[in-house]
This record gives sequence, C-alpha cells and structure tokens, in this order.
Amino acid sequence: MLLEDTIKNIEFFEELNEKQVNTLASFSNVSTYPKNSILYYETEINNKLMFLVDGLIKIYKVDKFGNEIFLYHIYKNSMISELSSLDSKEIQCFSNAEFTQNSTILVVDYEKFKENFLDKNILTSKLIEVLLKKSQQFQCIINRELVFDATAKVAFMLTQDLDMFNQLKRQEVSFMLHIQPETLSRVLKRLSRNKTISIQNSKVTILNKEELVSIFKGIGV
Repeated sequence: MLLEDTIKNIEFFEELNEKQVNTLASFSNVSTYPKNSILYYETEINNKLMFLVDGLIKIYKVDKFGNEIFLYHIYKNSMISELSSLDSKEIQCFSNAEFTQNSTILVVDYEKFKENFLDKNILTSKLIEVLLKKSQQFQCIINRELVFDATAKVAFMLTQDLDMFNQLKRQEVSFMLHIQPETLSRVLKRLSRNKTISIQNSKVTILNKEELVSIFKGIGV
C-alpha cells in the first residue's frame, strides 16, 4: 500500500485534502514490527508522532520489584504517542509499549507536523480530542487499579473490551486485572447466576449491560 493510502486510511487524518496528505507523506514513513517486539521503553525520548495502522500494542509499566503492570491496549487506527504538550519538540514515553501481534505503524516527524499543520490550526482540535480521550483512559486506569474491587474490574473490562476479554485466556485476563484466577472465576459465575452475562464455550455474552455498568458506575467519582 502506498504511504499516502495508509495515511488516508487512518481516521485521524480523514479531513486532510490530497495536497495535505502529500505534504504529510513527505516527512512520514511506515514501519513493521513482529509480535513480542518492543516499540519503546519508559523514559525514552523521541520526536515522532506514531499511529497504529494494523496490529495490537500492550502498554505497561514495571514496578520496583520488576513486576509488569498492565495499563491498556492500543488498537489499530489509533494514536500511540503520549503527548504532554503541543509545543514540545520532544515526546517522552511514560510507559513501555510491546507489540502483541505483528503490527504496522505510521511514524510522523512531530516537529514538521507541528510546523505544517498544528501551527496553521489544522488537525489541532482533532489532536486535542485524542489527548482528552487518553486522559479519560488514564482516569479509568486509576479507578481500576486503586478504587475498583475485583467485581468492578471484571464488569468494567466486559463493558469496555468484551472482544479482548473473549480472545484472552482467563489466566491472561487475571494478570491484566491484577486479580487471582480463582477470583475471576467466582466473579464470572456470580454474574452468570444473576443473568447479567452468559458463558458458552468460555465466551462471554452480555445479557444486561445496565446491570453490569451499575457495578462500577459511581465508584471513585
């Protein structure tokens, strides 16, 4: 696929005209990564704005004991970079990023992107919108890690990321939510008995989303 076509297929850039796409392509490139490779480590600094074209990325941190703390997944057609300022010429990584599938990313020179687009008020509101969503995502992570009990954690993941929940093994889900596998099993059985969810061949189907949302809604607010 041509670089210009790759750019057009990313929702973030959908409002750009042909000339603008060509300009963006002049300081962008596409890179591919195999499963389990690392995109960046925490504290690294770069000057690139990155988007996931295809694949899946796991974002995580490591505590002082060397334990991995899962934060969230990044799905295709999403911005990867964690920006703390629109004016900065450098982008600091606040966590680690690992590819969990063979993946393709679009890499954009941020300084040139700012000069050719943001400084001309092109895509500025789009970028702010993405950053606000990331901020909201981090608020959800704080609730999940510091406020939610096991039942709320499971209910939240089921409502927010059901496809991923069903793709992963139960042990992997437990690891992500930082609960014991036995605890996850008890929570799922309880939700199934209450007719909130249905479980067939290890796949979860939500029967009562309002009830599921009520489990975590308001907690930590």
